[in-house]
Amino acid sequence: MCVVEGGLAVEAGMFYPDEFLGLKKIIIISDRGLIWKSAEELIRGRKLTEIINQDHENVKYLPGYTLPSNVVAVADLKEAARGADILVFCLPHQFLPRLLPDLKLVLKPGAFAVSLIKGIDFNENGGIVLVSDIIRNGLGIDCSVLMGANVANEVAAGDFCESTLGTHHLHHGDILRQLFHAPTFHVNIALDPHGVELCGALKNVVALGAGFCDGLGYGGNTKAAIIRLGLIEMKKFCYRFFDGIKEDTFFESCGVADLITTCFGGRNRKCAELFVKDKGVTWEEMEATVLNGQKLQGTGTAKEVFHIIEKTHSLPEFPLFAAIYRIAFEGADPTTIVKL
Repeated sequence: MCVVEGGLAVEAGMFYPDEFLGLKKIIIISDRGLIWKSAEELIRGRKLTEIINQDHENVKYLPGYTLPSNVVAVADLKEAARGADILVFCLPHQFLPRLLPDLKLVLKPGAFAVSLIKGIDFNENGGIVLVSDIIRNGLGIDCSVLMGANVANEVAAGDFCESTLGTHHLHHGDILRQLFHAPTFHVNIALDPHGVELCGALKNVVALGAGFCDGLGYGGNTKAAIIRLGLIEMKKFCYRFFDGIKEDTFFESCGVADLITTCFGGRNRKCAELFVKDKGVTWEEMEATVLNGQKLQGTGTAKEVFHIIEKTHSLPEFPLFAAIYRIAFEGADPTTIVKL
């Protein structure tokens, strides 16, 4: 198995058994070596991959948690992916077009993928493209999605949680469920991959709104209202731009559960709160300082969502999404979040 790593990948790797369905080794590709093709980042004079492989700990993104001995960090994409039966993608989707051609060169026949990436993209005509479709089309293989209320440090600590596996391919879904399912990490299969993936992306936009409320000092009643309005607009967006979305998907872990936990915890809410409190700080500065180099997902998705609803003249249908974008990027008064 090859795990194309961001941050959640390390936490996900903690569940893989020593040998499952013939998968004897879990390979994590260091994002520094993979994406930027530069020398690996040094931490106290040691390469991050060296620390993971020798000390079995990701001291940068998941400090304090021991990784299984069969989790191996590799800086070279082709070396890591060669012979992999399953590819697990957990990195910012903006980097996919640069790495998929190299992956395809060493792709094992019969391999398939699962994406943990939360975001959306656009094609040259301005149409919505899901991350799983980018992977599916770029590699010519099946790609499922895994989304849910899965805050990384809580999962790594062994706190009970659930996740939703969205797939078109039930056989692959069964294999992936067996792979990820654990006593404290329950996986449910939903035959609605588009709905599952859209929920995972859109909830991060709503989380920005929840963070704005926290930054303004508003209480639980206000945040509950933002969550309710956010869920309505999430559903409306899915139905407006995609066919075949299932109502039940919104009540899976990828839907309302992930929305709730993200609006009370997680990086998007946290940084949105600081954005209001520390006037003048940029999102990029918070990624560098508060998130230790990790990327926000909500800000990029907020831009992408605003682009599509503006282009389709749908702004009146999505007042919350529009307000969140304008506060985040156009200098709108944060209090407009409650003046919809």
